[in-house]
Amino acid sequence: MGNCWGKTEKLTAEIVPHDGAKLYPTVRLYGSPKSILAAYIRFALLHKSVSLDFIPSNETASERDVVSGSNTDPVTIQVGPEVVSGSRETLLRFIDSRFPSPSVRSGVKEEEKDETTALMARLVKLQHKSVTWHMERVVRWGEDLATRGGKKAMDPTMGSPVMEIKKFGRSYSEVLEVMMEHAKMEETVLFPIFDKADRGLSKAAKEEHARDLPIMNGIKEDIKTVGVLNPGSPDYREALCNLSGRLKLLQEHCKQHFSEEEVELLPLMEALELSKVQEERALEQCFDVMQGTHGRLFKYLLDGLQPIDAMKYLDLINKCRDKDRMESMLQMIMKHKLIPLSLFKTSFGIVIVLTHGTLNTYDRLTKFLLGDLILWDLDQSSTAALTSLITSLNNSVGDKSASSATLRLTTESP
Repeated sequence: MGNCWGKTEKLTAEIVPHDGAKLYPTVRLYGSPKSILAAYIRFALLHKSVSLDFIPSNETASERDVVSGSNTDPVTIQVGPEVVSGSRETLLRFIDSRFPSPSVRSGVKEEEKDETTALMARLVKLQHKSVTWHMERVVRWGEDLATRGGKKAMDPTMGSPVMEIKKFGRSYSEVLEVMMEHAKMEETVLFPIFDKADRGLSKAAKEEHARDLPIMNGIKEDIKTVGVLNPGSPDYREALCNLSGRLKLLQEHCKQHFSEEEVELLPLMEALELSKVQEERALEQCFDVMQGTHGRLFKYLLDGLQPIDAMKYLDLINKCRDKDRMESMLQMIMKHKLIPLSLFKTSFGIVIVLTHGTLNTYDRLTKFLLGDLILWDLDQSSTAALTSLITSLNNSVGDKSASSATLRLTTESP
């Protein structure tokens, strides 16, 4: 694939179904389509290796009562003969006990830490994590483009070099929009809170925002430049190298900026001694400012988080006093239903869960190479693309003498 993958352990040539993998039966979830708790639990189950069947009830309920844990509008989970209903905590505990990995609940110590951390600090840190993950993905993609210098990607779904650059531009635009809204949120909501207590507290952070804006805009111009050049030409290759270099610089600045905020600024939130009402009002203001992030890009934001962190973000959403906004955000992420098909494993230790959806190579490739658990969103037309991708990865990263990789796919639901 090129040097953007770095040095990694060899991948085995043969990928076969993992005999030891436990395939869970269909999970049936009963609840009102309007229930925030039902949407919350559906989202938690999407992170598990289960086939989910949501069965809407005819009841309506007070979403606020449901979120607070009352049983006004019961949400029920059925797995085979097991039937469980109750509060959010009861349902999450059952989900994690029945389907252990990945966990969607925090440990006791972590929960205690979260409870003593200001809401704004929690929000900012989680957004930092998501932006960091998406930036890493874009940077690796940029490295790969520069390495190939105009050659087609191994993934056929990327299309021609011109088509791939357009896809890359859209991907960068998404992370850029989240970053810009995040910066605006800090400047209009977070920093004024600090400045009211001490005018100099947020000065350095503001300066870093101003410093990085030209770099962000420069990357947009670099992408436009690459898009009009002849693929493979010297100017094209040079433009890709410049683009990759600028992306890496932005990534470095982001990491430094996020670290400084989390170490030097956010811990001071506790010293501000905001009341619960003031904290929740500030949280509402954050959602007001970041409308794109919490609208059409909401699932994108959550995609950059580990399951347990995504659930924490939903916990913050649940603190909204605007019930319509809460419901809108939760329903938006439910549009993307994933149904696991089969579980695969290499002797190297990589476990892959194949699901319906759309294959996006660069979303999960980094985690694939690291051997983490992955949700590959796969539709029928992408099966050949995934097979080709696995073959190419084995040939480029693994032993050159190894035989071509083979991938046996099943279309039967567990």
